[in-house]
Amino acid sequence: MKLTHQHQDTLLAIAKHSALTGLEQSSCNGFETLESVLEQRLDQNLEKENDVLSLPAATFVTLHKFEQLRGCIGSLQAVRSLAEDVAHNAFNAAFRDPRFNPVKQTEFTDLNIEISVLTKPEPMSGSHSFELFLEQLQQNRDGLILTEGYKRATFLPSVWEQVANKEEFVRHLMNKAGITQWSEQIQCERYYSISFSQDWNEIKSI
Repeated sequence: MKLTHQHQDTLLAIAKHSALTGLEQSSCNGFETLESVLEQRLDQNLEKENDVLSLPAATFVTLHKFEQLRGCIGSLQAVRSLAEDVAHNAFNAAFRDPRFNPVKQTEFTDLNIEISVLTKPEPMSGSHSFELFLEQLQQNRDGLILTEGYKRATFLPSVWEQVANKEEFVRHLMNKAGITQWSEQIQCERYYSISFSQDWNEIKSI
């Protein structure tokens, strides 16, 4: 999927608007109001050259405050249009990330919004050997999904910036998923992402 700068600006504007819409819902419940408003905005603002935003896509929306994580929620499978998925995940990142309290109105101007658009996950072989698996992994490029039974977790490619090497990347992801040791039962999938970000005050309105 090719995203122009115009597409990126529009998606960032959608994410910002989604978070603001969520703030107006005192209970921060459900997406009825959000979806209704979003649909109207998309109809009014997305022209034919932006029809790529109507294609199915999986995305993650990450919020940072003063360079510290403030919320991150995403989708691993493309079940909604690109625009809708960004709107849903921006709302969830702001108000439903279980690791954080909901974002307050006074915090918004300190936020940076990052959007990652994911490619379709591809199965990886070689999980019978941890060393062979590490050889397949592409540092600074691959996003990774590990699944063992009901345990599942992912790291976006951006996480490579926080680790020293491939082994540390995988070990941290195993810990996140609750997987205690490497085994042939672990299913491994990789994906890539297109990522872009902007500070809250610099993002246009839709």
